[in-house]
Amino acid sequence: MTLLLGANCTSVFAEETTVNSTTSINETITHVEKALTEVNKSDFSAAQLHLKSARLSSENITGDQAKVKLANASVIQGQIQAKHGDIKESAAELNKALSLYKSL
Repeated sequence: MTLLLGANCTSVFAEETTVNSTTSINETITHVEKALTEVNKSDFSAAQLHLKSARLSSENITGDQAKVKLANASVIQGQIQAKHGDIKESAAELNKALSLYKSL
């Protein structure tokens, strides 16, 4: 009986982790898309807020950690380029991050 309950708890935890990761991926994608829109409008302060939110929500993403790490690095580079006012480079990094997050 105890083994059965333990197995059920493990599967519930695994399902919950998957749901949380999917939610985090969707939230991260949404924030990166909004940041990209703001960068293209040269509204760098609004973009920074979305990029900070994207970085926070990406902390809960599980799965292909190599892709997550690359996507997070692109978000950081996009954030740095936005701070420098470089629309073209920031947009390129954010588009790269989006394609990586969407592939998860």
